[in-house]
Amino acid sequence: MLRWLQDFLSPPEVWQSDYDYVAYQILFDDLDHNKDGVLDVLELAEGLKNWSSSFGVDPEKKILQAADSNADSGLDFEEFVRYLQDHERKMKLAFKSLDKNDDGVIDASEVVAALRTLGLHISLSQARDILKSMDSDGSMTIDWDEWRDYFFLHPAKNIKEIIRFWKHSTIIDIGESISVPDEFTEQEKESGDWWKHLVAAGVSSGVTRTCTAPLERLKVMMQVHGSKVTKMRLVNEFKQLLKEGGTFSLWRGNGVNVFKIAPESVLKVGSYEQYKKLLSFDDANLGILQRFIAGSMAGATSQTCIYPLEVIKTRLMVGKTGEYSGIIDCGRKLLKTEGVRAFCKGYIPNLISIVPYAGLDLTVFELLKNYWLEHYAENSVKPDLTVVLGCSTLSHTCGQLACFPLNLVRNRMQAAKMEKETIRMMQLIQQIYTKEGKRGFFRGFTPSIIKVLPAVGIGCVTHEQVKWLFGLI
Repeated sequence: MLRWLQDFLSPPEVWQSDYDYVAYQILFDDLDHNKDGVLDVLELAEGLKNWSSSFGVDPEKKILQAADSNADSGLDFEEFVRYLQDHERKMKLAFKSLDKNDDGVIDASEVVAALRTLGLHISLSQARDILKSMDSDGSMTIDWDEWRDYFFLHPAKNIKEIIRFWKHSTIIDIGESISVPDEFTEQEKESGDWWKHLVAAGVSSGVTRTCTAPLERLKVMMQVHGSKVTKMRLVNEFKQLLKEGGTFSLWRGNGVNVFKIAPESVLKVGSYEQYKKLLSFDDANLGILQRFIAGSMAGATSQTCIYPLEVIKTRLMVGKTGEYSGIIDCGRKLLKTEGVRAFCKGYIPNLISIVPYAGLDLTVFELLKNYWLEHYAENSVKPDLTVVLGCSTLSHTCGQLACFPLNLVRNRMQAAKMEKETIRMMQLIQQIYTKEGKRGFFRGFTPSIIKVLPAVGIGCVTHEQVKWLFGLI
């Protein structure tokens, strides 16, 4: 937008790399819709919509907070100019930090190298996608003018925040199984931002699981008791749950489901970092296969450590009203009546299900997201919320479809009371196939699928809002 002002207001030999007050005045007047000499947050928001690609959540508020020196909730012309000049200086430093060979342009290899120093590894094609959003002359390199024009009203303060803007992978946890953990840059580890990301993910997971808990309990009840009833209709089963325990019974077992988020996340991320080190030789970059293997091993590690909580969750969900007074009471009764082995029931099918779920979830999500970036992201390298929502919904559905039979076997083994002879996994699979047929392995699949879309939507929105509160976007 400002490039034409450079040519209009001054001849090329006079104009340097910075804009003058006349250019700032024209931009200010263009943003100041009511012509009162002050830019408020609504005018900034409207101006940013017409400026460039998405800059995250509420960028106008970040600009106003940084530029409003007298705290009057508005920017006069002097504050506006002071902010833009200071911001341009910061963007100049960021540009020079990427331009390693000092030739005045940034190419794809320099983007790859810069991100690698921060612990984030991307391919040359991904780097070209980043450059494409800023490249106005088709040269596939970015000079200072293109860089400045693109980030002129971007609220980023340094190269770290710019790189976080470029980092557009998002995995939403809907409480079904194990997803490959997100990776933290070296700066995020050193600054302590990594724990904020963990808390944000934990809060969004807790909110998501709580909002979809009735569907989760309905799914488990249909999986466990499906063998006793030939036809279990969704509405009738839902009414039966309400009749048996009332409205609050729909959230039975949700407490332990939320409680296990924190230890599960910490164990998963910690072990993921260790497995990545074991799988990388001579500091070689990790590819998608190594990431998947490390993520699956991390998921197996965290699941092994918190698995007793999984058993308690299932027992609480399928238990009758008054059978258990809480998590501790359930654990104590299981230990007393069935012994320590009760906390390991269903462990093998649960462990096996990690690989197909995590593999399909990650692969389908990455394929869909990259397809969108390649074919439809004309002016942006960051998918918006609706794209993430669609990709996550389809990837989670594929993951659930692949591991659902094992999930059903696990829940039935977990819910089985102590009998004379413990039913083994293969024996249970044979019984289900003989008595219920192939459809028996997918009992409860309907509420599980119904849950995906609201779970992903709630998870995405909550995650973005919590990250914004922590200043991560």
